[in-house]
Amino acid sequence: MVTLGVWNVAGRYLGRLVGINVTSNAYIEAQWYIFDLIFLLGAGYTLKANEHVRVDVFYSNWPPKGKALADLVGTVLFLIPFSIMVIFFSWDSIVASWQIWETSPDPDGLPRYPIKTMIIICFVLLIFQGISQIIKNWAILQSKPETQEEKHDTGL
Repeated sequence: MVTLGVWNVAGRYLGRLVGINVTSNAYIEAQWYIFDLIFLLGAGYTLKANEHVRVDVFYSNWPPKGKALADLVGTVLFLIPFSIMVIFFSWDSIVASWQIWETSPDPDGLPRYPIKTMIIICFVLLIFQGISQIIKNWAILQSKPETQEEKHDTGL
């Protein structure tokens, strides 16, 4: 993505200097598509790694069970319903894009239907990761606190 970005900028100025076009809309759109893929496919992994954005004013001081409860409620009430809504409302547009083999309206533009499909894939992956988070947080809420002897036996 960075290489394409550098080429797009350098090619624009180089093309003006030599008087020919050395870059194209395809390169510009490829840069956008790569960024889209990184963002869309990275969303589920970011959730798994607990690196998503959150307001930590209160959350950071909560005990593990409090954090698990907040994460469980957030996943059930917000993440999964939102993901389902995005899939539902984008489905017709994506199907229509495949039916007409939608391409960019710009000269030398890339096909749009594959990148639009990534919207659904992203949110399906988020739902799967959300289910995993529900199971993990439910297990934390159901666990009993370890005694000092159990901590010592496990090497903690």
